[in-house]
Amino acid sequence: MNKFIKISLCALGLIGGLSQAFAQDEAGGVVRRRAADRNAPKQQDGTVVTDRMQSFFSDDNSSVSDADRQWMRVIYRAIDLDKDKNAALYFPEEPVEGQENLFRIILRLLADNTIPAYEYLDGREVFTDQYRIKVRDVLDRFYIPYTDGRGSTEKNPKFVIDENDVPTNEVLSYYVVERWEYDTRNNRLRPQVEAICPVLHRSGDFGGDALKYPMFWVKFSDLRPYLAAQTIFVDDDNNLPTCTYDDFFTLNMYDGDIYKTRNLKNRSMAQMYADPDDLKRAQDSIQNRLDNFEKKLWVPDREEILAAREAREAAEADRLSAGGDSTAVAAAPAKTSTRSSVRSSKRSSKSSAPKKVKEKKPKTVSSSSSSNATRSVRRRK
Repeated sequence: MNKFIKISLCALGLIGGLSQAFAQDEAGGVVRRRAADRNAPKQQDGTVVTDRMQSFFSDDNSSVSDADRQWMRVIYRAIDLDKDKNAALYFPEEPVEGQENLFRIILRLLADNTIPAYEYLDGREVFTDQYRIKVRDVLDRFYIPYTDGRGSTEKNPKFVIDENDVPTNEVLSYYVVERWEYDTRNNRLRPQVEAICPVLHRSGDFGGDALKYPMFWVKFSDLRPYLAAQTIFVDDDNNLPTCTYDDFFTLNMYDGDIYKTRNLKNRSMAQMYADPDDLKRAQDSIQNRLDNFEKKLWVPDREEILAAREAREAAEADRLSAGGDSTAVAAAPAKTSTRSSVRSSKRSSKSSAPKKVKEKKPKTVSSSSSSNATRSVRRRK
């Protein structure tokens, strides 16, 4: 009995020690996570972007295999910030109440060495370390003043850019790379933004029209955790920031013109269609095919067929009521009357013509009669 009591006490002590160790481990894990969160980069309004958020938004569709992708097309769009639908990417020009425009967010993240940027190659985008650009070279190339930041090293350079030196008034458009993919797992076609490129509009020393200078490419998957933390408002009737920059791009709330599609010859739309009217028709045709691609994948059900039939019958009734077929209807009996008159005239001509009397041909004695006479004579014998 005493041995049983001792064994039970030892077991209870072992369980208590294990639970205490697990509690210490868990507490230590919480402390470590908080320390990691404390060192995480912050937004302008103090929002912390943790590693968990970055891993959630930086998936980059790696879970979708090539077997699930049955169709894909790459579209290049030019987003003009002068359009009212795209004004949310430009305003406010200066940071106001914790809100800042898209280019300020991108440039601040590059200056802090938080996200990478890649070289702009005309018509060939490669997002690898080989084409990763140095932020110092970009700032020097576009004459953006800067100073070295605190804790900056050669391997981890950081820069400080004054708010007044950020050329937000010159970044008047963006280039966007879209991937339209048909996913068989979800049976739907969805566009996804792959990369964003700020375009600098800057006039020369002698004035004239402003020239466009594409600055660099930034992967949208790297920007998403920071864009999801920045709220914006997109409607003049509602001044509350009801969505984020991530929603703005993910839901395709922007308005952009197609300036290129990925092709074998690597040619832009302007190179393939020199006439502006032909270029506009080609852009509309590509957009219509993208919009109607998913509709052509499915067989319409009975309700859709009946609705389409009723729509056709209503359109036909409206056309007839408007007198669209009055000439055709009037012409139809005229044709039948002419045909009947022709038939009656033919019949009358046949009846009035004199009938030909058939002349009776004289009967000729065939050779068979002689043979019959001979046979009869033989029978008599």
